Amino acid sequence: MLRSVGQRRVTAGDEDVRVTELRTAVSRLRRRLAVLPADFPDRAVAEDELADLAAMTLHGVPEVARLRRSLLLIAGAIGSVSALRPGLTEVRNAVDLFGEPPAH
Repeated sequence: MLRSVGQRRVTAGDEDVRVTELRTAVSRLRRRLAVLPADFPDRAVAEDELADLAAMTLHGVPEVARLRRSLLLIAGAIGSVSALRPGLTEVRNAVDLFGEPPAH
């Protein structure tokens, strides 16, 4: 059985491509952050949240509200570091693939 996810197709039984894209984006941003020589006050927050996001991608489809919370924390922690902006955008785009969290 095939289902559509945006422009991508996911085959039942295979890993959800949204999870794969999120894992890839998080991995790239973690590498960019690791090689960044500059130290900034919230670096540890960004590193911790990226590690949490990476862990979430190992256990199926993550909870959308938790993804968005992590994204906000990461953006707040590294949003002013221009060298990391492309990676942050990539992570945001990957989180957006999961849609909006359900209304309370």
